[in-house]
Amino acid sequence: MNQVIPSETQDIAKKLKGRDLLELNDYSPEEITYLIELAIELKKKQKNGEVYQPLKGKTIGLIFEKSSTRTRVSFEVGMFQLGGHALFLSKNDIQLGRGETVGDTAQVMSRYLDGIMIRTFGHDKVEELAKYASVPVINGLSDLAHPCQVLADYQTVYEHKGRLKGLKLAYIGDGNNMAHSLLIGGAKLGVHVSIAGPQGYEPDAAVVAEAREIAKETGAEIVVTTSPQEAVQDADVIYTDVWASMGFEEEQLAREAAFKDYQVNEELVKGAKSDYLFLHCLPAHREEEVSTGVIDGPNSVIFDQAENRLHAQKALMAALMG
Repeated sequence: MNQVIPSETQDIAKKLKGRDLLELNDYSPEEITYLIELAIELKKKQKNGEVYQPLKGKTIGLIFEKSSTRTRVSFEVGMFQLGGHALFLSKNDIQLGRGETVGDTAQVMSRYLDGIMIRTFGHDKVEELAKYASVPVINGLSDLAHPCQVLADYQTVYEHKGRLKGLKLAYIGDGNNMAHSLLIGGAKLGVHVSIAGPQGYEPDAAVVAEAREIAKETGAEIVVTTSPQEAVQDADVIYTDVWASMGFEEEQLAREAAFKDYQVNEELVKGAKSDYLFLHCLPAHREEEVSTGVIDGPNSVIFDQAENRLHAQKALMAALMG
């Protein structure tokens, strides 16, 4: 089978091989763009029925301390389609759940596996795993960042809009890991990102400062506001997430009160461009953070977005482990 990687990007492919993906700020704009383009190419090959198995005989371990639908299915199916094998490892399946150090786990698993994905709470655990592992480590989600989701998100926008640089993305809601990775990814790709949420729920100030520093090189504009109307004005993309992410369920009622004016609904989206895209990383709480009319409306591409988790994760594994 012909090599899927274009010849002019061979140098980027070589740089990615064996790398970790902890946060998007570790990657250059060219490397992120390469991963998005590779995901689109792999998607085309799958749709055409072509077999591409660069990871034949290789294995990835998937550590889940947080449950998941899209992350688990995309990595397991993606690894199978690439010719390899994925091992699902819950916190009760390995010794991390019984007190073994992250460093010891990383070194042992590196002797068995060709790559490790972890979906967890504290980002420090992802960093420690990468420090001691001798195989690529992928952050499938931490409380700080969700780079795998955002690769699929910007792939989806690119497919529908034909470009990324110069577009405006408005994120309405909690300044959580999704907001953080959208900020960094957008800044890297030249996407203007506006974040709107109530006081006390802003994205981490250090992440915002980092995004603004990156944006100086790409021309992106980074805005953080308490006004959802300001954020969505002339937006090409509107994005939201649940108000109480996993681990914050006990704050549900308090967050419902704090975010009551931040629902993405038919009235709010009037400020965006008429051909705006609606994105949600799912699962969604309909009639909370988003109205049914918007999420099921003609501008919604949430299922294209969800599907692209598969293709983005395939590109990531092929690039880092291939």
